[in-house]
Amino acid sequence: MAYTTQNIFYRFDDALSRLVIDYEASRQVSNESERLYHGAPSEPYDELLFTEHNVKRGLRNSDGSGVVAGLTRICDVHGYNRVDGVLVPDEGRLTLRGYDIEDLITNAQAEDRFGYEEVAYLLLTGSLPTAGELDDFQARLGAYRHISEGYVAQFPITTVSSSIMNVLMRAVLLLYAFDAEPDNTSPEHEIDIAVSLLSRLPRIAAMAHAFAVARQEGRRPQVPLPDAAFSTAETILQVLRGEGNYTHDEAMLLDVMLMLHAEHGGGNNSTFACRVLSSSATDAYSAYAAAIGSLKGPRHGGANEKVVRMHADIREHVSNWDSDDEVASYLEKLLRREAFDRSGLIYGMGHAVYTLSDPRAKLCKRYARSLAEAKGLGEEFALIENIERLAPDVMRSVRGTKKPICANIDLYTGFIYTMLGIPPTLFTPLFAVARTAGWSAHRMEELFGAHRIIRPAYNSIMDDMSYIPLAQR
Repeated sequence: MAYTTQNIFYRFDDALSRLVIDYEASRQVSNESERLYHGAPSEPYDELLFTEHNVKRGLRNSDGSGVVAGLTRICDVHGYNRVDGVLVPDEGRLTLRGYDIEDLITNAQAEDRFGYEEVAYLLLTGSLPTAGELDDFQARLGAYRHISEGYVAQFPITTVSSSIMNVLMRAVLLLYAFDAEPDNTSPEHEIDIAVSLLSRLPRIAAMAHAFAVARQEGRRPQVPLPDAAFSTAETILQVLRGEGNYTHDEAMLLDVMLMLHAEHGGGNNSTFACRVLSSSATDAYSAYAAAIGSLKGPRHGGANEKVVRMHADIREHVSNWDSDDEVASYLEKLLRREAFDRSGLIYGMGHAVYTLSDPRAKLCKRYARSLAEAKGLGEEFALIENIERLAPDVMRSVRGTKKPICANIDLYTGFIYTMLGIPPTLFTPLFAVARTAGWSAHRMEELFGAHRIIRPAYNSIMDDMSYIPLAQR
């Protein structure tokens, strides 16, 4: 029987208020389509093939270090030293334009001022701003927070989705249509786009959540007008919680999280994706949308939401959170694919570069402890600490590895966001909002400093075949 439009089935999605294609119901695998669905290889390639052909899987060397693909003056992610050709674990350090991330955060906090805007300026220009330069930069961000009525009229209609990250991608691409010269890649125009995105994306992400909630509840969304004097952190909380429904301390903590997520080197997946697209000299909106698409993945930015769900699962199945034996036993079940999502992962543990410590995780932990004590959530915080302490030994025991394993930033990020009243659907979007500063810096470095399209090679391992006429197959 021929497959026709009558074989395509739809169902109504209540959350989206529209018909969506039900691919599973429409699939109807037949004798004729069996090879279509099951003929292509779906099993991983033999590991020996990668060794035989000297292929750097994931652009990583056999010792776990990254393949060097470029030069940068933007960021240094340090987790080990190379001594006589051997990687030696070291305490983690994160420096932005030569400045230690801890210094940037602690100085802003000590002066009781928001620091993300200072970090964004530093990343874009390579220099710390003077007081006058920072005031001017903040004023520009404030001015751009107003979003045109034409854009707002189209935005909810064209971006309705079950994923706010998907919304952000399309929202950025929609901004292309509201730029008088969207394909202009001059340095001045690139700065203009970067400033406008740094200003608009926080409101767009928060608005996407507000629109989704209002749609589910059958009401019109109530989005407050932007306040040009607000910081990025205050802007986000204003849309999410309304004016006056958050404290200064909460806004300051969200500001810390934005600074910690602002930049993390050129080799992370989303930044590299942005640089790859930028190397083709495509427009800024396409490059940033691609970066957001990369960040959405659970192996990258999407891990923070996974961590929160994993913590909830552990709290449910471990009766005594203070018992090392009980916690360790359940962590072992996670690794053996016997619990939670059966991925075999302990989310929030381990990092591609950091070995002994992730400086971002240490800072997150410091601020998470203070807020947890203030909110009476000390027991939950203690459980996360126990996970951090016990997981490395459990991982070494189950996997037989001798490599040092440390907590990464995701272990505490979701817990902090939850305490701030931020819904899980916004965890990764806020990551994207913060990382826009780093993406912008790397895009311009790639555009104006590299001058060569990124084009790696793949070794072919397929066999030559002789064509068989259709009638003889």
